[in-house]
Amino acid sequence: MQEILQYLKANGERLDTEIAAGTGVSLKNVRLLLSELSARGDIIMCHTTRYTGGKPVEGMLCRPSGYIPPASPGRKPKPTRPEAAPLAAGENPPLRQPRQSSSKK
Repeated sequence: MQEILQYLKANGERLDTEIAAGTGVSLKNVRLLLSELSARGDIIMCHTTRYTGGKPVEGMLCRPSGYIPPASPGRKPKPTRPEAAPLAAGENPPLRQPRQSSSKK
């Protein structure tokens, strides 16, 4: 069971057939172990249908529960709110101007 859990943590979300091929455990045993891991709450599992070559392939898609993989390289930092940062000396305020109401009667 731990082997499957470690495989999912290392490789992310995978189908049951991919887990069986990656760990060397038979597909029948992988499905049994995945059901046990899902019942314990260690993984999140859903049944899915993918179409490869026009043919439907049904399987169980699994990922570790509560596990957030490390960020991939090259991501941009999260934007900061301009209201939170004070303006430096000589810096211009944002270009956006408040709306002016026009009351035509």
